[in-house]
Amino acid sequence: MSKEPRGLGKGLSALLGDVPDQNQFRKPVGYVNKELVGNRVRDNSADILRIPIGMVQPNPFQPRLSFDQTALEELAESIKVLGLIQPITVRRLDEGRFQIISGERRFKACSMAGMTTIPAYVRDADDQGMLEMAIVENVQRENLDPIELALSYRRLIDECSLTQDEMADRVGKKRATVANILRLLKLPAKVQHDIKVGLLSTGHAKAILGVEDPAAQEQLCDLTVKDGLSVRELESLVREMTNSKPVKAKRSPKVTEPSPLPEEYCRVCREFGRFFSNEVSVHRNASGKGTLTIRFESDEEVSALLRAFEQPVSSEQE
Repeated sequence: MSKEPRGLGKGLSALLGDVPDQNQFRKPVGYVNKELVGNRVRDNSADILRIPIGMVQPNPFQPRLSFDQTALEELAESIKVLGLIQPITVRRLDEGRFQIISGERRFKACSMAGMTTIPAYVRDADDQGMLEMAIVENVQRENLDPIELALSYRRLIDECSLTQDEMADRVGKKRATVANILRLLKLPAKVQHDIKVGLLSTGHAKAILGVEDPAAQEQLCDLTVKDGLSVRELESLVREMTNSKPVKAKRSPKVTEPSPLPEEYCRVCREFGRFFSNEVSVHRNASGKGTLTIRFESDEEVSALLRAFEQPVSSEQE
């Protein structure tokens, strides 16, 4: 299924030219530093574990009965290049098996991508208090990247049924700070990947969020990685792009026939016209306000007018 090009993406291409795809330089996020399930004592942790895909089964209560095949294939291709950015969440079953709580679409795409293990949060569904404490402890670590932090915030909200205000209180942050971190999860997987591995800062991410079109966001991400743009340079580029609006055609002014001048105005033009070779014009509106314009060719014409003013008025003229 072909996707129609978006206007904003076109605008960026017109502004920057074609931006080379940087995917060839990206390495997948494989969570290779995470433990394989079973390597440690069972706990209700907020950490990510790698689980063999064969040990995971779908959720029988999954409300979604069908998945768009094209979208799944696109997600699988993205996972092959970037890895799975957001782990799934599972709960333990008997006999060492696991059941998906959330992330079945991601699970299907990972299977299509040929992954043998999948990163997952493992939780005991009946022990929410322990889960909340584990996640809060995880959030308070200093070595979390911005995407890990955003995912932890999202888990607190979704799995512990907290509002943003309640969650902000739990982690000791301002609500606005929490909201800004959560916005990172609205970015395309490519952009989230580059934030996670340190190619983009949260300042870059905030600038990219100033554009709503995902295709344009990915182009800005590629350009930033390719040219090493600073946050200020990227912000300037986003402003230039979002402020470039099509110029509206100016309306032609209405042409109205000028109202006829009273005789005294015509007389003024004739009298001043005796001293100047160029046109003398008068413009007057309906209320009587207007302008008298005199165009002269030399200083002598102005002097001639002054001499006429300075001549004494004869008794006959009085």
